[in-house]
Amino acid sequence: MIYFDNSATTKPYLEVLATFRQVSERYYGNPSSIHRIGCDSERLLTQAKKQAAQLLNVEESEIIFTSGGTEGNNLAVKGIALQHQQRGKHIITTSIEHPSVKEACKSLESLGFNVTYLPVDQNGQVNVQDIADAITEDTILISVMHVNNELGTIQPIEEIGEIANKYPKLFFHVDYVQGLGKVPLDFNKAHIDLCTMSGHKIHGLNGTGMLYIKKGTSIFPLLHGGSQELSYRAGTENLAGSVSMVKALRIILDKQRTHHHHLQHLNGQLRSELRQIEGVYINSPEDAAPHILNISLPGFKPEVVIHALGERDIFVSTKSACSSKNAGESSVLEACNIGFKRSLSAIRISLSHHNTEEEVDTFVNVLKEVMNQLSEVMG
Repeated sequence: MIYFDNSATTKPYLEVLATFRQVSERYYGNPSSIHRIGCDSERLLTQAKKQAAQLLNVEESEIIFTSGGTEGNNLAVKGIALQHQQRGKHIITTSIEHPSVKEACKSLESLGFNVTYLPVDQNGQVNVQDIADAITEDTILISVMHVNNELGTIQPIEEIGEIANKYPKLFFHVDYVQGLGKVPLDFNKAHIDLCTMSGHKIHGLNGTGMLYIKKGTSIFPLLHGGSQELSYRAGTENLAGSVSMVKALRIILDKQRTHHHHLQHLNGQLRSELRQIEGVYINSPEDAAPHILNISLPGFKPEVVIHALGERDIFVSTKSACSSKNAGESSVLEACNIGFKRSLSAIRISLSHHNTEEEVDTFVNVLKEVMNQLSEVMG
């Protein structure tokens, strides 16, 4: 089997699975309970949060454990909007954000907020000057993803942060789900106020995530009840999931330091071999994140190609996993204005440190076979 859909989800590290099981077996007490078993669980949760903060070079009190990217993005966007609406009701984002940000913004529009969806260039990158020009006295939030989940485009986060930092009442949120463990990001240097991370994108488990909330930043909770997670997220903590995510974070950041060249090499190999296939167009920019490569096959339905590859035990995807079952043009590629045929026929290949050169060669050869066979069928 060749698994090239790592931007949708990743195979958990064995160490992560072992950690989850050990914590589930030994620390099953509720961290809010005052007896010894509960206190042991609370100490382990605190230790996990401390380790996460150290790995990310932030403070322990700035980390909130969540259920993943969608919750983190919703909590950041809606939490800032609802908490600070007396300051203003204007939000700035881009036209190629993940659905969990775009739909959160649309929901706020129904509550009277005004959202500016900025365009991107052909590479999927937003213009920093456009962001600066869009800021008004009513602006309270800028939300921009670090790495695009379909193209791999890296946004100029530090430059955007410099602009946002000039406005004291304005908050800057970054969706770091696709960049974590692949493209370094200094939260402090980029003046980020809120940053979303997800466990299952870094070989952790589904249902785990973190939200960085800079000290001094207040948000309106979406879940009310107990006082867990500094009262930002009520509900009994997923202790085993949170501890296992920190384990995954430690491993992936180590891989980022020691094996970054491996992903770059595989990406370069893919680009080189795919360029030799007639009818294949590469959509991802040259300086995109190394684990994502988006291509188009005009004249072929991507779902047909994906099923044909799947029959040969090769797994890729079309759009983001959240919208891949919706047939039609990719809204991300549509925003890049690369043409309807390419936007309609896009396939996303996403790599991990586990993938090999041999897998790349096999994928390219099988893709050629599939295209030739489908061409004969189509006539």
